[in-house]
Amino acid sequence: MHSAFQLTRATLAALFALLYGSGCASQGTNAASAKVSATASAPHAVPIKDYLVYVVSEAADKVTLVRFGPSGARVDHDVNVGLMPADVDGPHGIAVSPDKRFYYITTAHGTPFGALWKYTTHNDSLVGRVELGNFPATLQLSPDGEYAYVVNFNLHGDMVPSSVSIVATEGLLEVARVTTCTMPHGSRVNAQGTKQYSACMMDDMLVEIDMRTFGVSRHFMLNKGKEHGMPGAPRPSMAAAGAASDMSGHGMEGPKPGDVTCSPTWAQPSADGSRIYVACNKSSEIVEIDTDSWTVGRRLPAGDGVYNLATTNDGRLLVATNKRGQSVSVFEISTGKELVRLSTRRKVVHGVAISSDDRYAFISVEGIGSEPGTVEIVDLVSLKTVATVDVRQQAGGIDFWKTETKP
Repeated sequence: MHSAFQLTRATLAALFALLYGSGCASQGTNAASAKVSATASAPHAVPIKDYLVYVVSEAADKVTLVRFGPSGARVDHDVNVGLMPADVDGPHGIAVSPDKRFYYITTAHGTPFGALWKYTTHNDSLVGRVELGNFPATLQLSPDGEYAYVVNFNLHGDMVPSSVSIVATEGLLEVARVTTCTMPHGSRVNAQGTKQYSACMMDDMLVEIDMRTFGVSRHFMLNKGKEHGMPGAPRPSMAAAGAASDMSGHGMEGPKPGDVTCSPTWAQPSADGSRIYVACNKSSEIVEIDTDSWTVGRRLPAGDGVYNLATTNDGRLLVATNKRGQSVSVFEISTGKELVRLSTRRKVVHGVAISSDDRYAFISVEGIGSEPGTVEIVDLVSLKTVATVDVRQQAGGIDFWKTETKP
């Protein structure tokens, strides 16, 4: 009886490798064996509390609250977003305030400019909105919740430098609009509340804003073989350096022969702020920048079209969505090793949010055409996808709200 049980476990492990390990085949037999061993030794446990996460659906003008807990994953409710019932406002980014009382959404399309919206988490009441620049996209709040940093991606018109809008959240007042680079994306603030970072998709550049002065303090050029950091803001003449990149701005175009451009889509500070991880969507690499020396630390091979990034609060893991590769990767930061690469149910993988206890990663997947969007939930202990739930079309921005224990 004991031998039969062991055989069953081995068979299940082999089946798991066939079902979920195909995205890692290029890493070799040893890597695949390590992934199977890790998942077999750490089985998934059913959560004892509910995890709540917000996700926006750009093609449906909806924000959805997803609930994952002992009963599995389900949609709790939807909220309508926007002003134009006959047209799409395009909610793109979302951020929950540090005190968990509000959530903020960017609507990208606008007439012609987009906006930042503020809602209460208690009953989804609209508090107010403020108009920003062209195509407001990713946003994040300062650790004290007083300011929102929003990149104006500017998908329209000529390839010209765009900006980061800094909004005082109490009165929804844009207090500064800082010119940075062409198609800024992936706005992230370090946990220390001193620096904001964004990636310039068309300029192969990382830009740092000093949160005390509301000005650009440094920038870093990411082209392989020509990496270098410089103080101050980039010169306007650099603005078209990446014009050969994906002109649509959607991160779905792979590199052509001889192309060494990065086409960065995300800038993620480490938990201690000592490093910045940049997703090079075109070259499918993650570039690590040391913030003290302002030099490249490592280049980590990533999945096809790596797009968005998130780190666990303990600083141990880095989770990456692979937009072209229909997968999500989990890296161990200390070694740079890709622990697992999991295929997703649908194509066009977008965002990632980490639960406050570092147990789960919530992945948004846009889908294609009339398909619904999807939120997939990855257990960061067992390294398995443990639940999926359909949401509205073109699921994009995603952020974790809270855990909830029911009596």
